[in-house]
Amino acid sequence: MTSKVPTIVLDRLSDRAKQTLDVVAKFVEEECIPADPVFESQVGVGDARWESHPPILEELKEKAKKLGLWNMFLPKGHYKESPGFTNLEYGLMAEWLGKSKVASEAVNCSAPDTGNMEVLAKYGNEEQKAQWLKPLMDGKIRSAFLMTEPDVASSDATNIQLEIRREGNEYVLNGSKWWSSGAGDRRCALYIVMGKSDPHNKDVYKQQSVILVPSTTKGITIHRMLSVYGYDDAPHGHGHITFKDVRVPASNLVLGEGRGFEIIQGRLGPGRIHHAMRTIGAAERALEWMIMRANDPAKKPFGQLLSEQGVILEWVAKSRLEIDAARLIVLNAAIKMDELGPKKALREIAEAKIIVPQTGLTVIDRAVQAFGGAGVSQDTPLAAMWAGIRTLRLADGPDEVHLRQMGRNENKRAKDITESIQRQKAKTEELMKLWKTLPAEPGTRIRHASKL
Repeated sequence: MTSKVPTIVLDRLSDRAKQTLDVVAKFVEEECIPADPVFESQVGVGDARWESHPPILEELKEKAKKLGLWNMFLPKGHYKESPGFTNLEYGLMAEWLGKSKVASEAVNCSAPDTGNMEVLAKYGNEEQKAQWLKPLMDGKIRSAFLMTEPDVASSDATNIQLEIRREGNEYVLNGSKWWSSGAGDRRCALYIVMGKSDPHNKDVYKQQSVILVPSTTKGITIHRMLSVYGYDDAPHGHGHITFKDVRVPASNLVLGEGRGFEIIQGRLGPGRIHHAMRTIGAAERALEWMIMRANDPAKKPFGQLLSEQGVILEWVAKSRLEIDAARLIVLNAAIKMDELGPKKALREIAEAKIIVPQTGLTVIDRAVQAFGGAGVSQDTPLAAMWAGIRTLRLADGPDEVHLRQMGRNENKRAKDITESIQRQKAKTEELMKLWKTLPAEPGTRIRHASKL
């Protein structure tokens, strides 16, 4: 529904992207959102939740393929596998996908597979692409990304300790990982693992490597699935995993030893934009629920509709302002990525990564408050949405890490700013001196002001 696209970006969209965006919107509204409760019911209960694969998802995938909605996330101009959309164009599609729990996977655009596919497409060799990228892009398998560790402060990725040691034609892995999202899915066939291969390298950013590990490799133990505010996200899951003498062929290394940081930075930038745009979609849906609740004739506290209460109207107005402002920040980052590449858009990506989850949480919380007890229950999607988005303030780097880096970069302008302000003050002093030399007769200084 291109009518909702900000006017300032509409001209940047191809006709094909505009048409696809309308198809995505219709697919999400008419197929995916109604399927969300069905998906939850098909997941089941107890341990069976981790063995299930809700059939409604496969039905949606078949519908999506027939509509041409598949793998839209790989930006054109960067990957031969790209379907031909820019980051900006996919960003607008991702907003719609964020309105539904199942929509992203239904079109094969769900995390962490999207980021993992980008790693393989950008850095993988032809053998690695044939073995892993093709089945991922076909939607036949799923994957997990293993970076965060339980025993170190992983917000500083140089702390990562999982050992990757070369022995002949193999690498041996020892260590532990957690928040391994996607590891609970029985279809998860691949772990993309970041670890330390050269702990003594003087350059702390060259100590890490990334390696491909089949999930069935001997020596891997999944200890548990972590919950997010009580939600276990089955069958997707967030695994706590250990590696004990796990051996994989040396050919599974991605790009080369010591290239881990380079790979991860290339992976996380686009992923942050995807998360941000999906969050905008979730915030929009929360606002819709809030407006519906505010106008429910069956719910009249103190004899009035909530929409007749000034505070509720203020919440609606503030939410509209905040969502629109946050959207423009994300789209600006997407445009910068399209024009200059992710490395040249780090500030804009960080801005989106920080502000959008905070905005989403604020809007969702208002909607929860409007619903009262129902808002924190399973009777609305709001509680689960809030829990999921709250993790984004930690995922892909905590807010504080990005703020620290942004502050440092902004502060680099201190010398230029100081010199500029000093020049302005000197000019002001010069003008004031000149002003005092002008004749003091009534009205004369006004007439001579042009001399300044």
